[in-house]
Amino acid sequence: MNRLMKMLLLLGIAALSGCISPPPKSNDPYYAPVMPRTPLPVELNNGSIYQAGFETNFFTDRKAYRVGDIITISLNERTQASKSAGSQIGKDSDASMGLTSLLGSAVSVANPFSKTPLSLGAEYSATRNAQGDSAADQSNSLTGSITVTVAEVLPNGILAVRGEKWITLNTGNELVRIAGLVRADDISTDNTVPSNRIADARITYSGTGAFADASQPGWLNRFFISPLWPF
Repeated sequence: MNRLMKMLLLLGIAALSGCISPPPKSNDPYYAPVMPRTPLPVELNNGSIYQAGFETNFFTDRKAYRVGDIITISLNERTQASKSAGSQIGKDSDASMGLTSLLGSAVSVANPFSKTPLSLGAEYSATRNAQGDSAADQSNSLTGSITVTVAEVLPNGILAVRGEKWITLNTGNELVRIAGLVRADDISTDNTVPSNRIADARITYSGTGAFADASQPGWLNRFFISPLWPF
């Protein structure tokens, strides 16, 4: 293998390595559980035992509404998309021209390679055709549940939640991460909310290990299906 082939191979491997997403890492600080902010009791001089921020209402549901509270999200995501396109272009052209006489006399040009004179006429024809078809069909489904914590309470009462769940199996690790915004009105009495009620949702389902590696194409296959392959 000459030097040029080695350089092309190294460049191809380097380009493909940039297309491979790195495996997810655990203990991401962004998805770490958020501890509740313990309010400092205000010094009271009226002798009352009631303190703001520590009250409990016996006639309301125990739903998450403060930073650090726990809420369960029911995952019920289904997406399906299909797309097809086709194009066909064709063009035919013909042209002919000739000069058979000039000022009433026949016109010809001597042929140095033959006794037959050359004609001043010219003809050409061209045909071009281009056809392309493409189709894509994708369907995804994700069901389950994940329990997260309230990371922030916005001024309008919207709860910013996020969290992750790792499941260790005999063939690797399975990861579910979610982050988004939840209305307090969408939280049910059992402190759960469906995932389709989360605004600006960021849901990640991934994994590491032999099972996750087996579902990925090899680096040579990625080269043939990448834009680097010119054919």
